[in-house]
Amino acid sequence: MESAKSLNTYSHQNVIVMRHGDRLDRFESLWTSKAERPWDTPLAQDGMDRAFRTGQRIRSQIGFPIHRVFVSPFLRCIQTASEVVAALSAVDLDPKAMSSKDVLCMDNAKLKVSIEFGLCEVLNTSCMEIEVVPEDGKFDFKISDLEAMFPKGTVESNVDMVYKELPQWGESSQGFKDRYFDTVKALADKYPSENLLIVTHWGGVSVALYNYFKDATKYMVDYCGSVEMRRQILNSDDDGFAKFEVVTSHGVSYKDNNCPIHDHVVSQSPV
Repeated sequence: MESAKSLNTYSHQNVIVMRHGDRLDRFESLWTSKAERPWDTPLAQDGMDRAFRTGQRIRSQIGFPIHRVFVSPFLRCIQTASEVVAALSAVDLDPKAMSSKDVLCMDNAKLKVSIEFGLCEVLNTSCMEIEVVPEDGKFDFKISDLEAMFPKGTVESNVDMVYKELPQWGESSQGFKDRYFDTVKALADKYPSENLLIVTHWGGVSVALYNYFKDATKYMVDYCGSVEMRRQILNSDDDGFAKFEVVTSHGVSYKDNNCPIHDHVVSQSPV
């Protein structure tokens, strides 16, 4: 792989780690009992709307283009990412009237989407009810069908996944934390010249936060809540990466031992 020095166009790399939108089974109590795949809930309509609005916010407010989107194979994440990508890729501007900000937004129309098993839901009873888990413990996904849900021309299906297979059911607490951390780091290191959007689950966002707010005892992550991280690309011959820092977040709060009653709000989402 080429060095970060030869690849990097920007002095910094930005990574947004985002939770999926509102899931249908939290709105329709009978959905699970009737579903063929009760462990793989789709989004509610509110979730679809929230995801699209989140894409609009990202497009208009963050100040940098998104180059790649990596997404968990669970349907609620696929649908969230699809709505966000649609909002990011919408280009309906008159080229003669474009500002520099508009041109920046057009860069998002070139973004690529890939599915990543390492971003999947936590596969244990802390996040999934045992009643909905497949009897054989196997969570099957038809990747080609999931890729077809994204806007035409955005999918890059030949990207090697960090995790070639889904974790086994019953993964430990430390195991899923390591998985999320290793996956995000590996993806960022693989594409140091590009800004990434990671669409995953509550656990993925909380693990990203944990590395910067270690006193926290509990994280609250809203639907489509996110953490925006940034690091400098050093362009050195020995170590081309600085450590990520949390720049801001949306729809996220946490509690710590020093202040167990009140929530610390990292940032409040406008959507």
